Amino acid sequence: MADFLLEIGTEEIPARMLAGATDELARRVRDLLERERLLGPDAAAQLESYSTPRRLAVLARDVKGSQPDVEEQVLGPSLKVAYKDGQPTPAAHAFAKKVNVDIATLQQVNTPKGDYLAANVLKKGRAASELLAEMLPKEISGIYWAKNMYWRGKNAERFVRPLRWLVAMLDSEVVPLEFAGISAGKSSRGHRILAKGDVAITAPAQYSQELATASVITTAAEREHRIRKALDAATRTVPGARWREDADLLATVVNLTEFPSVIVGNFEPEYLSLPEEVLVTVMRDHQKYFAVEDAGGKLAPHFLAVLNTSGDPDGLIRHGNERVLRARFNDARFFWNADQKVPLRDRVESLKSVTFQKDLGSYYAKTQRVGKLADAIADELAKNGITVERKALQEAALLSKTDLTAELVKEFTELQGIIGGLYAKAQGHDAKVGDAIYDQYKPESMDDEIPRTLEGAVLAIADKADSIAGMFAIGLIPSGSKDPFALRRAANGIVRILAEHKLPLSQTALWASAQSMYDSAHPPSPASTTALGEFLNERYAFYLRDARGFAYDVVLAVLAATSDDIVDAVMRAEAVSKVRPSEDFESISVAFKRMKNILRQATEAGKWTNDMAASVPSTTGMDPAEKELWDAVPQVADSVGRLRAEKKYEEALAEISKLRKPIDVFFDKVMVMVEDEQVRRRRLYLLYKLLSEFTTIADFSEIVTERKV
Repeated sequence: MADFLLEIGTEEIPARMLAGATDELARRVRDLLERERLLGPDAAAQLESYSTPRRLAVLARDVKGSQPDVEEQVLGPSLKVAYKDGQPTPAAHAFAKKVNVDIATLQQVNTPKGDYLAANVLKKGRAASELLAEMLPKEISGIYWAKNMYWRGKNAERFVRPLRWLVAMLDSEVVPLEFAGISAGKSSRGHRILAKGDVAITAPAQYSQELATASVITTAAEREHRIRKALDAATRTVPGARWREDADLLATVVNLTEFPSVIVGNFEPEYLSLPEEVLVTVMRDHQKYFAVEDAGGKLAPHFLAVLNTSGDPDGLIRHGNERVLRARFNDARFFWNADQKVPLRDRVESLKSVTFQKDLGSYYAKTQRVGKLADAIADELAKNGITVERKALQEAALLSKTDLTAELVKEFTELQGIIGGLYAKAQGHDAKVGDAIYDQYKPESMDDEIPRTLEGAVLAIADKADSIAGMFAIGLIPSGSKDPFALRRAANGIVRILAEHKLPLSQTALWASAQSMYDSAHPPSPASTTALGEFLNERYAFYLRDARGFAYDVVLAVLAATSDDIVDAVMRAEAVSKVRPSEDFESISVAFKRMKNILRQATEAGKWTNDMAASVPSTTGMDPAEKELWDAVPQVADSVGRLRAEKKYEEALAEISKLRKPIDVFFDKVMVMVEDEQVRRRRLYLLYKLLSEFTTIADFSEIVTERKV
């Protein structure tokens, strides 16, 4: 067994792409080794991946030096071609010669396509070095990058950045790999500034240690630990201060550095008169600085910068960073003051010249649609006793996009919505208006906060629903990994807002209203409406399964019953999850699967249609087991209906479980698909009523059980 090392050395890879590429390279190498039978029994668990801005690397231990020999069956010509009058034809002789066996040893095998001649052939394993050199270029070029580039001519290979070196070693031997005009060797490169010359890798197992001597920390986890310690140490130099935790920024700087250190910088306290959101955005998004706060959580006039070097003993880097930040803050202050000269209301007309989407018109048109849709949502909520401040909501909808014309947002696009909310408050608008505008884009991820107020929640739902309905109306539907307008994120946001604000909003009413806004210019087609329904169900399932942690079959069962109210769906999923472990519930689930199968088969045979349920069949001559179930159904249905209306779902499911005994007896004693048409129809009717009455909470047939149907 041997250790295998692959290192791809490049110019600096964008930080946002590094983690995904690291995982993908490791997966591709592991799959290749497994596919070619080169992994030892413990190798999969011992595969390690490394990355820095200038390299991707994989170390696989317990790799075989060559493939094991295998005996495989090779198919030859069909028997009709291989033999004539009982004698082998030239085709049979040619096949025997090709596989290098005596013709007398050939076998006859039966396949789905007929009878063929076959031979058992010993296939000699190839050397690992030879296979890796041949197959790794395809795996390297197959790594997905959001953006690729050419650097050796238009028809050459593409990669995220130009390759500068390759290391490919099987123990101490070089694998003769070549990619992008570079031949692999044993030489890596150290830190661009802190190390000089190449770094010789003596063995794959020594990779990390030998690069560490050249000021390269090869694992992201170790760099993160080093950065955290350095941030803590640097912050301790400022009395009473602490650095503001920021997981996304930390992940970014980890992937921007090979040998990180941290310095403390300062800025003039006068800049603290600007909103904290502006200052933090400038530091975080534009300069990759960590904010510093005092013991009370207020922003302090300091920042922490992560360097890709050993330190800043003379303070030159600190002074440079302070100078750049001062200039950015001055720009922000200038734009803030200049923007205040034009009130948000005076900016509404300017939105007519700001395009939302070329086929869907301007942002002015969008705000008009959003205002109407928000009003319709408020009407629906009012039916359930939830009151929205209409005046504040309409004011927020009208002004929601006006900050897109503000200079500060043009400079710092990450602040759209936030700036509008801050400007609204600064200009004397109601606090509910400012908060709603500020929160209109929330949540931007599954971890982000939802809007704080009811008005903000309604505005956010209306804005997102308008975008989704419009894009679907013109055929811009997310497909695979392509979602350029972030419609999945928007739909996830709507679901989270509804569920976590506990808004009992009918999805049928919401999407009918959203689509109606486009009826004149872009009337939704039946195909786009169907696609929208499927898309939304995927998002509901994603929320219940991935965000709330319900089992996938519970989610399927709940959504199969109805998905019109996500708050109600969450409550039903909670109830089903609680009663699912019970023996009665499992038995009911198995029975409902059986009922569904019987009705499906009867429908396919032309012996049942749902229209037959319109009239109640005769009840004379019932089997005792059939009558017991027939009499139990309406009694339990009344009780379940009352509990369902009161949303006491766990109690309702307990009531349904009472049917276990009569259902079990029915299936033990009664044959449904009998010859007598009237009796068969009555029994199919009974199964239909059971399914229709008792699957309004969840479709139990979707629950996975250990028992077979």
